Amino acid sequence: MRRLLSLLATLFILAVAVPALAADCQNRGLLDPMYCDNDMDMVADLAPAGMCKDPSTLVFTYTPVEDPAVYQDVFADFQAHLKRATGKDVVYYTVHSNSAQVEAMRSGRLHVAGFSTGPTGFAVNLAGFVPIAVKGDADRFQGYQLLVVVKKDSPIQTMADLKGKKVAHTSASSNSGNLAPRVLFPPRGITPDQDYTVVYSGKHDQSILGVAHGDYDAAPVASDVYERMVRAGRVKEGELRTIYASAGFPTSSFGYSSQLCPDLVEKIVGAFHTYRFTDGMKKAFDDADRFYPITYKADWAVVREIAEGTGTSYNEEGLKAMIAKEQEDAAKKAKQ
Repeated sequence: MRRLLSLLATLFILAVAVPALAADCQNRGLLDPMYCDNDMDMVADLAPAGMCKDPSTLVFTYTPVEDPAVYQDVFADFQAHLKRATGKDVVYYTVHSNSAQVEAMRSGRLHVAGFSTGPTGFAVNLAGFVPIAVKGDADRFQGYQLLVVVKKDSPIQTMADLKGKKVAHTSASSNSGNLAPRVLFPPRGITPDQDYTVVYSGKHDQSILGVAHGDYDAAPVASDVYERMVRAGRVKEGELRTIYASAGFPTSSFGYSSQLCPDLVEKIVGAFHTYRFTDGMKKAFDDADRFYPITYKADWAVVREIAEGTGTSYNEEGLKAMIAKEQEDAAKKAKQ
């Protein structure tokens, strides 16, 4: 409830502070009223001179898919690179939910970030987030598949065998952990909530560990998270078995707040494009060695299609629904 009240207060403040240039906006598309998209690239245009932000310290964070402390260390070298490129101090801001991350950028407390695949749409439409890159190499960006995992000795062999079972989805906004399964599974004869009981685990690693420990019969998860957990020894190789794998999706998007001043944005973009991953980052991110350039309009089309197929709206009502679901799931877990 506290988080919801905080969001509502933030929305009110921002609504009052909608820029005066709103009357000059020729195209907004699906963006919140405080943003404009005159170049029609589906992301917010930069704030005009005199209204943009030039903070003395840049705040950065990565999606709260897994243990935040681990990724704070992983991104330490990139933060140092970003500091050199911009001349700004850079601090890591720990978030524990997708909605909190969106709220932080919308309220101006977060300037540069990596958003998970599904919540990227909320960040773009509601927080003025401009995605510019995903992890990759010189030739392509890094993608992932939706996997359905079960224990190796489970009697479940096919998707049809999930009927009547308890299946862990991650969170309401997650692409691979919830949205994609609701679109991709019904054509294969299995409908979430109807044919099996959905239990929200909160995160991909919790779904995977829950299956391994026997708390859930199966779980749809992102392949990159699963593979990292196997390499790290958090799940033994061969302990789980895959019964389904989808086509590929882009991984987490990286970018900046459109409310930052153009000169600063240019330096941030340059930092992403010139940075090369440390050995620790390569190990953490499946041998990706750089941030590969992307656009939200083109490279997130398949993700938006999945969202539309589930009736997910990347707007204020959709965000409120996501917050309410996160709170409901947290309350359920607290009682367990």
